[in-house]
Formats: sequence, structure tokens, C-alpha cells
Amino acid sequence: MKNQRTLFECAECGASATKWFGKCPVCGEWNTAVEVERELEKAEKAAKIKRVPPSYENTVVKFDEYEVGATKRETTGMGELDRVLGGGLVPGSVVLLAGEPGIGKSTLLLQICKTLAGEGRKVLYVSGEESRDQIKLRAKRLEGLSEVESLYLLTETNVSSINGQADKLSPDIMIIDSIQTIYNEGISSAPGSIAQVRECALSFITKAKNEGISMIIVGHVNKEGGIAGPKVLEHMVDAVLYFEGEKIRSYRMIRAIKNRYGSTNEIGLFEMTDCGLCEVPNPSEMLLSDRREGVSGSCAVCIMEGTRPVIAEIQALVTPTAFPAPRRTANGVDYNRACLIIAVLEKRLGFKFYTNDVYLNVVGGLRLDEPASDLAIALSLISGARDIPVESGIIAVGEIGLAGEIRAVSEIEKRISEASRLGFKKILVPYKNMEKVKTQKYPDVEIIPIKSIYEALAYCK
Repeated sequence: MKNQRTLFECAECGASATKWFGKCPVCGEWNTAVEVERELEKAEKAAKIKRVPPSYENTVVKFDEYEVGATKRETTGMGELDRVLGGGLVPGSVVLLAGEPGIGKSTLLLQICKTLAGEGRKVLYVSGEESRDQIKLRAKRLEGLSEVESLYLLTETNVSSINGQADKLSPDIMIIDSIQTIYNEGISSAPGSIAQVRECALSFITKAKNEGISMIIVGHVNKEGGIAGPKVLEHMVDAVLYFEGEKIRSYRMIRAIKNRYGSTNEIGLFEMTDCGLCEVPNPSEMLLSDRREGVSGSCAVCIMEGTRPVIAEIQALVTPTAFPAPRRTANGVDYNRACLIIAVLEKRLGFKFYTNDVYLNVVGGLRLDEPASDLAIALSLISGARDIPVESGIIAVGEIGLAGEIRAVSEIEKRISEASRLGFKKILVPYKNMEKVKTQKYPDVEIIPIKSIYEALAYCK
């Protein structure tokens, strides 16, 4: 019988230790130690784990003499997903798509197979979670997917068998659903463990790079919302996409966390229907569709998600507190940023938020990270504190400084154009941005320059 010993591995970085640790000595994360079994016969274990050698020998080249060949992106057929990817899939790239169970990852991947399998390209869909009958029944609900000829299906969880079938087929695109179900028979741990996820992902990535296969790998998320498995998995792939949304709502959002071939600020919006996921090309109209006029504590703002301007609604509820320490809740807004704006309003304008509970919310589940939303947050707080609606038809853009000044923001022309298109009549913009604004382009819109938070009070009284 082989001697065994217990090791503890970090779920984030994969570092191992012989004793349990509360804080990982390598990455510094807390409570990430996972108990695993390891064999002492390292030579025998190393012989079992067979890595895929490259089919060619790498040589040293001069950087100035090397020329990059023409790279044609493969469109997925969904403009929202192509926008997040930077224009489509790049041959030889590996994309990690992560999201909660039931959010629609498998449905989205089956839908894009219809376009990817066109023009003579072969697509291999590998499923380790569902049977062939289950996938076929789901495909029947999706329009036109049953007639795709160049789409191949494989239900397998052994990484060696998957690579062997891929060698016979020579696909142009591979989809792995999901990496947590794939295992390497040379590793004794269960599928989904740190060692299994790392080794199987490395095998697929090596194959994609060596043979120029565009690969999409599905990953699960843990209870904290991060990608399950070692953190090194996110560093190994070329792009990391998060599929977000609430199951009780029909809208879904794809956000790029990492992208070597495009911007990481782009988002794609979808709506879940009976026939699958449908694109939402105009998210601003969707986010403002249920907005009520004449209600206090509400103000619109135009933010930039990559190259796309998106108009969102910020809501604030200010109510007298029944607790010794008032509550502060921020949903979709950075908590520390919200506290900073509240402090500026208390100091510069004399509002007594310290006697009130403050609740901030961004409609539609958006996350506002840029400071350009500061002015709209301030106006919604002032409106909520006074219980007086913000003047009708107003949208506010600007960053607030600690002295109460309104600082300039980027891409002001795109923000004004989007607000004008959706029918806003008055736009509050930082005074410094007026140098770049061509007012004659917007005859139906009143562009109002604001220097400080004191001037903004006139539009909420």
C-alpha cells in the first residue's frame, strides 16, 4: 500500500503546505486552505501526468524581423458578445466564461454555435454536465440550431479522450462545458479540485495555442462570486468574461474582466426569452423604461461602458433613523464613494445626513465605477433629503471634489448625444468641459455648465 500524507492547498493560488493555514503565505488570502491527499512517490506520479508536447520546436527570432500574419476574428453572430470580446473570437485564443448556475451560459454557447459553425468551420461542443438527449432537447427550443451541419457534440469528462477526439476531428472552435467536470486520470483528486482544474485547463490551452483553435471554457463560480478553482486559471486564459444577472429577472449582462484582444470596460446586455437569449442593443431605453417622473430621490446619469454611453437611473431614499448609528446602504455604487459625497454635502451645504438612514440604488443592476456619476448621486441625495423631485428632464454628469467643485469628465460629446437622443432637455455638465462642447450640434438641448455643488441646488428646490 502506498504511503499517503495530507497536504493543504490554497484555493486561490494553488500553494501547498503540510499544515493547515488561516492566511495563505503566498497570495495572502484568508480561509482558502483545502485538504487534499498526495502520494509520496513523486516519480511515479510525475510519470502519470502526461503533458502535451508542442508539435514544433520554438526558436529564437529577432523582434524587428518578425511579422505578424493576418488575423481574422470569427464573429459569434451576437453583436453584444462580439463587442465584449473586442470584435469576435481570435484564432488560438482561450476565453473563460464564468457565471452562476442557471444564468444561461450553456444556452448562450449553443446559440452562437449556429453562426460559428457556418462558412465551413467545424465546432466541437464538449459537455461534461449534460447528456446528448438533454442538449438536443434544449437545442430544439433555439431557432435554427437543429439544422447546423458543422456542429459536433461530445459528452466526455476525460481530458485525454477529449483531446483524442479533437485530434481526429481537427475543429476550428472548441467549447468546454465545464472545466470543473473534466478530469485527468493521472491525478488522484476529484474533478473540480485545484489540481484537476489547473492541469486540464493547461492541456486545453496548450492545444489551442499549438493548433490555432479558438476555445471557450465554461467555469463555475464559488459562493463568494469568484471563479471556482485556482486564481492562476484566470491568468492562463486570454479573456475572462462574467455572465451576471438575477434568475428572477429576464435581463443578463456580460462583462469583460480580462481581455488581451480588446477593452475590459465593455458590457453586453441580453434578455432571456422562451427562445433563448436575445440581444438588447439599446440598454439606455431598457434601464429608463419604468422610470417615474415627479418622484423625489431620483436622478439620471450618463456613464461610459467602454465605448458605449449608457444612461442609468440613481435612486436615493433618505429617512429618519431609529438607530443610534444611521445606516448607509449602497447598491451599484461604491460604498466609500457614497460616504465621501454624503460628507461633502454635510460640510459644504449643511445637510444633516447623520440623523438619517441613506439608501442608494442603481436601477437595472448596473455598477457605477467612474466618478462622472458623482453629481447625479449628489442631486438624488439632495432630492431625497428635501423630498422634492429633481427638475423634470434633467440629466447630470460630473465629478465632485472635496471642496464641492465639479471636475471635468471624459467623452462628454458622446454623453450629450446619448442624452439628447433619449429626450432629455437639460444636461448639467462640468464648466471645464464646455470648451470641448459644440452647442450648435444640439439645438433641442440646454447644456448648463456647473462650477460647484452650490449651483446644482437650483435644480432641486
